[in-house]
Order: sequence, then structure tokens, then C-alpha cells
Amino acid sequence: MSVALSDQDKITLWTGAWGAVSLISAASAGGSAHKAGTDGSLALTSATGLVGHVLADKPKGARLVGKSAAALADQTLPALGAAMGLLGEHDPAEASNYRSTVLVAVEAALRGQRSGPAAAEMARKITAALDAAEQDRPGLRKIMQKMAESGFVGVELRVHDEQGAWVGRAGTRELGGTEQPPVNGHVRIGSNTKTFTAVLVLQLVAEGKVGLDAPVDDYLPEFGLDGRITVRMLLQHTSGIFNFTGEYYPDGTFTPGIAATNSGKEWVDNRFKTYLPEELVRLALSKPARFEPGSDWSYANTNYVVARLLIEKVTGDSYAEEMRRRILEPLGLTGTRALNTETDIPEPHARAYYRYEEGGQEMIVDVTRQNPSWISSGGDMISTSGDLHTFVSALMSGRLLPAELLAEMCVTYPGIGYGLGVMAQEAPGGGTVITHNGGMAGHAALMYSSQDGGTTLTAALNYVDDAAMSLGPVFQEVTQELVEKVFGGDAGR
Repeated sequence: MSVALSDQDKITLWTGAWGAVSLISAASAGGSAHKAGTDGSLALTSATGLVGHVLADKPKGARLVGKSAAALADQTLPALGAAMGLLGEHDPAEASNYRSTVLVAVEAALRGQRSGPAAAEMARKITAALDAAEQDRPGLRKIMQKMAESGFVGVELRVHDEQGAWVGRAGTRELGGTEQPPVNGHVRIGSNTKTFTAVLVLQLVAEGKVGLDAPVDDYLPEFGLDGRITVRMLLQHTSGIFNFTGEYYPDGTFTPGIAATNSGKEWVDNRFKTYLPEELVRLALSKPARFEPGSDWSYANTNYVVARLLIEKVTGDSYAEEMRRRILEPLGLTGTRALNTETDIPEPHARAYYRYEEGGQEMIVDVTRQNPSWISSGGDMISTSGDLHTFVSALMSGRLLPAELLAEMCVTYPGIGYGLGVMAQEAPGGGTVITHNGGMAGHAALMYSSQDGGTTLTAALNYVDDAAMSLGPVFQEVTQELVEKVFGGDAGR
């Protein structure tokens, strides 16, 4: 085989192809769904080359979620686009082979039943998804190249919109290397973790187990929290609780917390240390509050570690297990995990770096391996650009929360634009873009969605981080350019 595919890549290829056949079967109520599936399956198992090798043996972890045509389409059509994207990046000939294999299987499935309008419409959508993925988007490639030239080591970008799914890459997997970042590689997603955590809390609200405007002290009395702090305040960063990673004040002063990435060499030397969530919260509560609860806004990782402890207290289960059971498994997010103290992340992944000074010399160290307990549920999760797309699209299309709670989630603090674990900003083409980005010591992730989940922009980045966050201004500039391209009406052309 000329292309080395990761396990996640194989799942993507399998999901798209077998999902296409299942779509035709699900839409074939007027005929024989079984015969349609059988004929289409025979076509897939007859494929040749790399594609045939992948489709003949179901990858571990691959599964099709749901039986209805709508549910299958939500999973299959993005997978088809992603499969074309990753194969096109590696080997255009294999992308062409994949496209023809799927279309032959779809045609065989259509012959296996009395062709009706529903099945014909699904076939059209499948063809459109495959065709759209072959279109290049030079505007997006130009911005990615700008990112690489501005100091980022590498970037993998994914767009899902009316044109289909598109994946592009720029830069390198590691400093001094020549290999591009992996397609759908694992990345530490930093504060995107907060969106996942907020969804968990709001699901408990929907079940009546937690009150959104109830005092947090009612659930966690052992910490002696200010009784005015509500669950909503945690999720919206209006509690006033000190930020355990350090607090920056408007007058330019800084009060340190633990040894975080704003600490230079001290963080490097302590990056394998284990912190308990309770320890981080108690440290924060030992410091003066920034303001009276509900009277102002200030971003604090502490809020989301308290939210983690709230989830565990109410459910009686671990945060990671609740995340897996409620979100990751139902959505098929096989590349996403909530971590505790695990220092490694699965392959494939790009390398993360950190820069600091020692004895007047600039030092750069590989920090891909680290103990994420220092940030806890403020930013400890790993994911992929594909999984982030699936998650934010499912969230905004109403699959994770009742409509009234999703609406609450998107109501923002005046002048700040922060809701409950998400941010909202005006879309260049009109409407609103819902987002949350995150950085985690040399890794970063982007996550943007239209309000209906129909258009998404997700990305995985690797870079050289430092205490001064020197790439911050560039990061803000290029992400705004990306949003303008994707949500401004020209879709990256």
C-alpha cells in the first residue's frame, strides 16, 4: 500500500462507504432494503487497492449510528467528504478509486430495489458529497500558509458546508521536519473542553438533577463556596472565583496560581506533576475573589473544575465516564477523550513545543507529553478536527440539548459575547457564529459553527508556545480571516 492510514482514517473510509449503502437501504421502503444492502455490499467488498483493503475488513471502533435515513446521512455524508479529503491529500489516485467504488456500490444498491424518490435523493446527496470534496479552496489554503509562515509549526483545517467536506494542511508535523500534520490527528483541545463540560452540566439541568440558577454550595458544601455563586455563573465565568492558573488584572498586575504555561521554566519543570481537581479548587478559594458573584465577567479555569466536581457529585460517577456515556459514545467520537493524568496522546498527532529562557539562552522543548491534570477540565481533553465537527454540529442542530437549554447556552454576557461554555460572534455573511477555541501548551484547536450546525470550521494546530503567548495576535488575526472566508458567503473560494 502506498498510503499509511491511521486507525481513525480507516474508520472514516469505512463509515463513508458502508454508510452510503446503508443510506440507500434505509431510503428503500418501497422496495427490498435487504436486497439493496446486499448488492451494495458486494460492490464494496469487490473493491481493489488500498480502498478495497480497508473496506474488506471492518476497522475496530467503526460503527454506523442510527437506523433512520436522516441519522445515517448525518454520519455518512461528512465521512464521505473527509475520506475524499484525506485520500486526496495522500494519493489522488486512491481518492478517485474511493469515489468510483462508492458510486458503483450506490448504483448496485439502487438496482436492488424499486427505485423511488427517497432513494434517488440519497444517491444525489452521496454523489454531491463526493464531488464537493474534490473542489479545492485556494482562499483557505492561502490563510493556512500564512499561519505556517507566521510561526505556527502546522495546521490541519476542516470545513463542512453546502459544498461538502474539505480538509487541508499546511506546515509540518514537527519542527525541522518535512511531513505535513496528520489528517484528523489527535490534538490537545484546551479550552474547547469547556464546551463539552457545559453540555454535560446542561444535560443534568435538563434531567432536573441540577438547577441552573441554584447555588453551587447546595451541591458541593465541603468547599465553603460563596452561597451567591450559581451553576450558571460557573458556566458563564461570572462567579468571581480566582483563576488557579493565575489572575491578570486591568491595571497590569498579575497574581500567580499554580505553575502554568505563563510560568516559563517553572511549568516545564513541573509538567509531569499530578494535581487533584479538589486541590486546584481549594488553592483558588484561598485567594481573594476577583469580584462579587454575578457583578462582572472574568475567564477562570477554576469555574470549570468546580463544574467537573459538580458533575461527579450529582452523578456519582467520574467526569470521564459521564463524558463517554453521554456525549462521546452516542456521537461516535472515537478520537476524543477526557483525560486525568495520562501523559501520552494517541497516534497520529503533531508535536507540541514550549519556549522559555534559561541562563540568558532561549530553550525549546517538546511538550507533546505532559500531565494534563494541571489544567483539569479547564482544558484537558484530546480530540480530532473530525470529532470536533461532529460534536459542534450535533450540539447546534439540537441533538445534545433541549431547544430551550441550547438557547440559554447561546445567551451571552453583555459586551463580552460569552454564553454558557460557548462564545457568539456576528457572522460576516449575517447571522451568528457559535464558537470556542482552545490552546494547550503547543497544541490548539478551533471550533466554529453556524447556528443550525450546517456549516462548521474546525482545526488542529501545533506551535511553539511561551509564557508571553507571543503567537496570540497572529492567532486572532488568522482565525478571523478564516471565519470571514467560511461564514462570509464565499466558502473559502
